[in-house]
Amino acid sequence: MAELKYLVSHCLLTVEGRNYTIEDVLRWHTDPVSKGGRGWKKPGYSDVFYIDGSIHNLVPFDQDNEVDSWEISNGARGINGLSRHYAYVGGLDKYGKNKDTRTKEQRAAEEVYVKYMVLRHPNIQVMGHYQAPNTNKTCPNYNVPKWLRSIGIQERNIFNS
Repeated sequence: MAELKYLVSHCLLTVEGRNYTIEDVLRWHTDPVSKGGRGWKKPGYSDVFYIDGSIHNLVPFDQDNEVDSWEISNGARGINGLSRHYAYVGGLDKYGKNKDTRTKEQRAAEEVYVKYMVLRHPNIQVMGHYQAPNTNKTCPNYNVPKWLRSIGIQERNIFNS
């Protein structure tokens, strides 16, 4: 058990406009490699934002300031035991290029979610997956600190790498 320090934003790296479900994510992450999955014990995200803005939970949490072993998701190597990870459906344009494809509904839901998490966990720092250690990704394909500032998140809650 460790203190919750980070809230990490991800995208599913799926083509814009196509909806995917938590069942898809679970299959991608937890199916054996022989069946096309990653073979993980748990998915990479705690919550997923569908294109209609609805939020779907994959890994439950008790909302205290500690990350228990049953609350860990596999979102970013090295900080999983200190983090919650969420993702939006999308992240690629119709040609498969990285793009912020969040719908207005996803952005609205994400704003409420992030503000709630910051209110509930005043010391949490919010970051994009690309800011996490041991990664060379662009995920979630938007400038997370800039977006956080645009919705009024205080600097102390914005991770700056």
